[in-house]
Amino acid sequence: MSADLLELAIVIPTFNERANVPVLVAKLDQALKGRNWEAIFVDDDSPDGTAQAARELARIDRRVRVIQRIGRRGLSSACIEGMCATAAPFVAVIDGDLQHDETILPAMLDALEGDAALDLVVGSRFVEGGGTGEWDRDRVAKSAFATRLSRRVLKADLSDPMSGFFMIRTDIVRALVPTLSAIGFKILLDIMTASPRPLRFRELPYVFRVRTEGESKLDHVVAMEYLIAIYDRMFGRIVPVRFAMFSGIGALGAAVHFAALGLLFRLMGLPFVTGTIIATFVAMTFNFFLNNALTYRGQRLKGARALFGGWVSFCLVCAVGAVANVGVSAFLHDAQHGDWRVSALAGVAVSAVWNFALSSRFTWGRY
Repeated sequence: MSADLLELAIVIPTFNERANVPVLVAKLDQALKGRNWEAIFVDDDSPDGTAQAARELARIDRRVRVIQRIGRRGLSSACIEGMCATAAPFVAVIDGDLQHDETILPAMLDALEGDAALDLVVGSRFVEGGGTGEWDRDRVAKSAFATRLSRRVLKADLSDPMSGFFMIRTDIVRALVPTLSAIGFKILLDIMTASPRPLRFRELPYVFRVRTEGESKLDHVVAMEYLIAIYDRMFGRIVPVRFAMFSGIGALGAAVHFAALGLLFRLMGLPFVTGTIIATFVAMTFNFFLNNALTYRGQRLKGARALFGGWVSFCLVCAVGAVANVGVSAFLHDAQHGDWRVSALAGVAVSAVWNFALSSRFTWGRY
């Protein structure tokens, strides 16, 4: 390839990684000497000023670019935006926390340039020569479970489907973007399961490093997002994952409603109607905040004003949904004189679809 042509883009999704930005660029400069590359930092509006640190570096190093995302969150979607923003024929994804081994990037690039039949190269912790570094037993066990689960969905003999460190031909990514779910933090799994044909891959070993700056992003919500991504690939075409989450939270809300009503009516002695009204608002409030934290995490409302406005619109939507539930149930029961449970279930289904569609648009779609 001509020395003047861009060979490789390295996409680096970041959130609160300010201190690691100059260190990572220096490491890339050392590892990719003689190569024509660019680094694209895709930052989810980090409060620590990660995007500004990358911009300051970009003023003196034209190989550095920055995409600062406002109002959007998520590692997978950040990777997708970064991969679509380059003209390079090859694109790599590497974490901004310095735990991936950038020194194998040249070998990845050589493999793809040297074999036209190869689609991607994966940095693997689980092939000979690789390792997980100083992980404790608990993290090793969780990773092993997630890997086994991923391989069942993937149906490919990939030793490290949970890897966040890989290189791929850019034109393959562009072709797959419309079918990617962009859910969670495992973009490699998303890409490989979305491809209509099995992608031809090679794995290169690396040893996972210990984080020295910043804080780990691994938490219970991230683990949940991984399970959501697995669900989406297995069942998402039948029941969309967001609707499934919304309905599941609605079921929990029903349990909260009955618990609150029992407390207010049976234990505190409030009139049944009064208790029902209060329990309804308690359940709707529970549903609103849980949906805001989980179902609509990427669009979640922040700040007192946005939260109050969202709560009010959610309650109004659900109130209309409750009326629709009663109306549909009563109509079917009177018209068919059949099993009352079928009529009730139909009313619940109509209410769930109504609440989901309207709250998606007017509660979380307004901000």
